Amino acid sequence: MTHAAPDAKPKRRKKITSKHIAPYLFVAPFVISFSIFLLYPFVYAFILSFQQRIPFTRYSEWVGFDNFRFVLNYPRFFTALWNVARYTFWTCLVLIPGPMLISFIVNGKLTKFKTLFRSLYFIPVLTSTIVAGIVFRFLFSSEPGGAFNSLTALFGIEPRLWLNSAGTAMFALVLIAVWRWFGVNMIYFLSGLNNISAELYESAEVDGASGWQKFYTITAPMLKPITIFVLTISIAAGFSLFNEPYVFWPSLASPNDVGTTIVILIYRTAFMLNDFGTASAMAIVLFFIILIVNLIQLFIMGLFRKE
Repeated sequence: MTHAAPDAKPKRRKKITSKHIAPYLFVAPFVISFSIFLLYPFVYAFILSFQQRIPFTRYSEWVGFDNFRFVLNYPRFFTALWNVARYTFWTCLVLIPGPMLISFIVNGKLTKFKTLFRSLYFIPVLTSTIVAGIVFRFLFSSEPGGAFNSLTALFGIEPRLWLNSAGTAMFALVLIAVWRWFGVNMIYFLSGLNNISAELYESAEVDGASGWQKFYTITAPMLKPITIFVLTISIAAGFSLFNEPYVFWPSLASPNDVGTTIVILIYRTAFMLNDFGTASAMAIVLFFIILIVNLIQLFIMGLFRKE
């Protein structure tokens, strides 16, 4: 005797509630802005780098890797690469240990007016880069009455052509970067210091450790994640230098091409020579240079090391 199989229970459809939609709504602004302002321009520039295109016309020709061959055989591109590499080296040399040390001092128990110091160091960030560049251009005036020439005259040093000499021009670029970004990096390190347990410092004090020993054995190692982050964004910013040399030398003519950077070459090639294909190829090469340099420093810093 056979029995009929019981009727299968109908599957219940899952109701879409606000709990399911809310996460996507919160993520949507970032995804949309990232896609429009970063992902799409990158993909478009990548495609454009294989083409020769005349702007404001329909002319477009597929040229393969010709644009990249031109870039990799263009002497001025390597001059620009050397300039930004030196600039990045000197800015990182100052803008990582300096803010780390100052943040350690500002965060100390004996330091008064901590909020005031934090505000003073952060004020340069609120200043427009263009405005700051114009002010520094006047400060570096080659006239005897210029600010820096007046200062050096107090020590018996003759007036210098600050922005017309390759050595002092690089010094001017590094100085304005230090003035502008010192406070930002200090805030990063201060946020890291607040996550270090006070018990570590108390234990070190019991063992008789000095301030320098506490900084070297506790603070610096515990700030390693912040240091890696600051170094990463500093490398990206250094290789992408544009505003300061553009303000210092509006005609794009600098002593020994010291003010020629890769981004300035991209700007000149695209908007002055109307060669968007080659400019896009330069941008793609710059992207991979920054990526490779950062991967090397992340490897050296031990980010990929299994502990």
